[in-house]
Amino acid sequence: MKIRIKFRKRGVMKFVGHLDMMRYFQKAMRRAGIDICYSAGFSPHQIMSFAAPLGVGLTSDGEYFDIEAHSSPSSSEAIRALNETMADGVEVTGYVRLSDDAKSAMSQVAAADYELRLPEGFLPSYSAEEWEEKIKKHFRDAESFTVVKKTKKGERALDLKPLVYEFCAGECGGICFFLKVSTGSTENVKPELVLDALFERLGICATPAVSVHRREIYARTEDGRFLPLLDMGEEIA
Repeated sequence: MKIRIKFRKRGVMKFVGHLDMMRYFQKAMRRAGIDICYSAGFSPHQIMSFAAPLGVGLTSDGEYFDIEAHSSPSSSEAIRALNETMADGVEVTGYVRLSDDAKSAMSQVAAADYELRLPEGFLPSYSAEEWEEKIKKHFRDAESFTVVKKTKKGERALDLKPLVYEFCAGECGGICFFLKVSTGSTENVKPELVLDALFERLGICATPAVSVHRREIYARTEDGRFLPLLDMGEEIA
């Protein structure tokens, strides 16, 4: 059976890289007694795949990975067993069964929500309403929003307009920006790239060290809607 697991990552655990998180959950599966499947061959390993690696220093409420299991307890029992093995800063929040023909989380990723917060005392000190006006003028009302993106093969011009689905500013204990951006293997847009490009257009030379928090990861349905990856499965009773 195919299982999809959702977890959040906060606090000091944001400094743990993707490969170490994979090893962390491999140990957690054994400690929690999850009947996970192993690959065949001389060096068997747990069948586990993550949706979209999270950068070091970022926090998240919407991280996912898939496993294959021979059998499984109920969703609530599995979540409880896994959380009993978790370190501070990591919490399993979802555990659902997928259909036998379901694609992997990694192949389904299409978009992600992010929240970016400006550091305290950042200048210029625009209000949330003023930031909204600038985003509307320079991004939402613009015909294009082209940036130079660095890749392994060099640099290329990239229009972010069709790849940023939402971009707005608000007040949440300080100025914060909300973005829904294209994510995945085809076009992966970092939210910091969008914000840096806006600052450049506003003539803000000193790029602030914003805190980045990923809220959710989505798949795209056939009718074009974005669906959280957890909603593609069903809880186990």
